[in-house]
Amino acid sequence: IRVKANVPSPEFPEVSLGGWTGTVMEVSGKPPAQKFIVEWDGATLAAMPPDYVSRCEAQMLYHAMACLGGDDIELVT
Repeated sequence: IRVKANVPSPEFPEVSLGGWTGTVMEVSGKPPAQKFIVEWDGATLAAMPPDYVSRCEAQMLYHAMACLGGDDIELVT
């Protein structure tokens, strides 16, 4: 998947996740309130801002994954 433009990080709204890519690992809930657990791919992890990683670690959050709504992501092939 790819995160749509201008989608903020759920934990840090000032950080845009737009363009980040990864794989859906889990889906929870029912439409329209489904949530998608995304594991970021190598390209996204390599380009991830170091400050974002540090902030995640400080909050004891796993920077390599995120939980996003269906309206926030798009399928890429």
